[in-house]
Amino acid sequence: MGWSVALACASDGEPGKVFGPGLVPDPEAAANMARGLYPAATLVETGDTVLDFALWPYEDELFVGVFDRALLLCDRRLFGLDDDARRIADTSAAALPGANCGVLVLHSVISGCWFRWYEGGELRRDVFVTAEDGVVVDQGDRLPAERPFWKSIDEGADDVPLPFDPEEFGLALAGRYMFGRPLAERGADGFLPMELPLRRFKLC
Repeated sequence: MGWSVALACASDGEPGKVFGPGLVPDPEAAANMARGLYPAATLVETGDTVLDFALWPYEDELFVGVFDRALLLCDRRLFGLDDDARRIADTSAAALPGANCGVLVLHSVISGCWFRWYEGGELRRDVFVTAEDGVVVDQGDRLPAERPFWKSIDEGADDVPLPFDPEEFGLALAGRYMFGRPLAERGADGFLPMELPLRRFKLC
């Protein structure tokens, strides 16, 4: 499966416990978050959807879900991997005081993964890898779930071409740190991350 993802996800507490059945979104808080990200833009609310539909927004839209102890943001501008992308990531990470936040960018055609991890609003890990260029960014202490992927490189293998699949790498980190479970698997409790509700906004 080729994934295209531009997602920031923050949770106040262990994500496997924060994300589960019965989460109720706060539309007003979502609108405030969207306006805070783009104060100079005209934002038009265009309805509700779910994460499965929102993972890769059109360029003129974004999706926001704000809950009691969690926040989701899908914004194509994260794909730019530039100062604006870092601003969006940093803002999402600071939106819930004391929360941890993961930012994941994948593309179905460009075989690469950008992942950022924040703890209490502070950036702890920044990694960008591509199949063709290998390790582009590798800053901060590696997270435990990364270790199996880096094993061959740490043992002396070249990183070009990358000896692991960037998509598999990113989805493993998202499952462990952002949601506490795989994105596309329904748990025994009936909860499926892809069904999380989000509010849709169009930037005019």
